[in-house]
Amino acid sequence: MLKEFKSFAMKGNVIDLATGVIIGAAFGKIVSSLVNDIIMPVLSLITGKLDIAKLFIALDGKVYDSIEIAKAANIATLNYGLFISNIIDFLLIAFSIFIIIKQLDRFKPKPAAALPATKTCQYCQSSIHIKAVKCPHCASNIE
Repeated sequence: MLKEFKSFAMKGNVIDLATGVIIGAAFGKIVSSLVNDIIMPVLSLITGKLDIAKLFIALDGKVYDSIEIAKAANIATLNYGLFISNIIDFLLIAFSIFIIIKQLDRFKPKPAAALPATKTCQYCQSSIHIKAVKCPHCASNIE
């Protein structure tokens, strides 16, 4: 069983997947920092110094100055500001990965054009196999 696991773990696909997950996690941190440290503060300035990540609704119906104060009072909150921030984070990560994949696709070799499997009979214009030397429709010899 240990040999089978070693064989499985050393296959190229597993190692490629592990590498992708590690790089993806690091890339996610970079994009999260971009959202939290650059985009959200600029968005806050545009919206009149409103910090979107701190928007919430206390489920007891009272108003609290911050999420931390509501949490300290053991009040359940709907943190829709954090949700919006996470949506922006996800969209930026997805868009960035899309751009990277599009750029990497440019370097992939183009698939060879498929050779035609049929040709047209010069006499009756029927479609016949590419290697045919006699048309099955009109019995003409094909050049």
